[in-house]
Amino acid sequence: LISARDLTPLKTFPSDTPLNTAAITPKKPFVILGGGQAAMDVTTTSSRQGKFEARFYHKVFEDEIGRVKGHFGPLNTVAVDPLGRGYASGGEDGYVRVHAFDRGYFDFGYEVEREMGLVGKR
Repeated sequence: LISARDLTPLKTFPSDTPLNTAAITPKKPFVILGGGQAAMDVTTTSSRQGKFEARFYHKVFEDEIGRVKGHFGPLNTVAVDPLGRGYASGGEDGYVRVHAFDRGYFDFGYEVEREMGLVGKR
């Protein structure tokens, strides 16, 4: 994440694969990143090795908190439902996958978030 005022980096979300897209979730302090191995190299790679998955990071603590697999090629875009109920991902494989967040998504939180009463709110 960068500052819109002076373009200085505010947060960094490290990944071991190239990234193409990102979205910030409205209900939880999460960032969803997507990408994967370069499209020209996909024909020789399994989906497991290509890392074609949406990665969830905590926006404040910068930790990776989860991954969602499913695509057979790099993710080109992710978009989050404005009400925070789910997200969609579009990939080089030609598919758009629509995902609904389950209860565990809303219940996840760090201890400090629990103490502040920020966990479990929909």
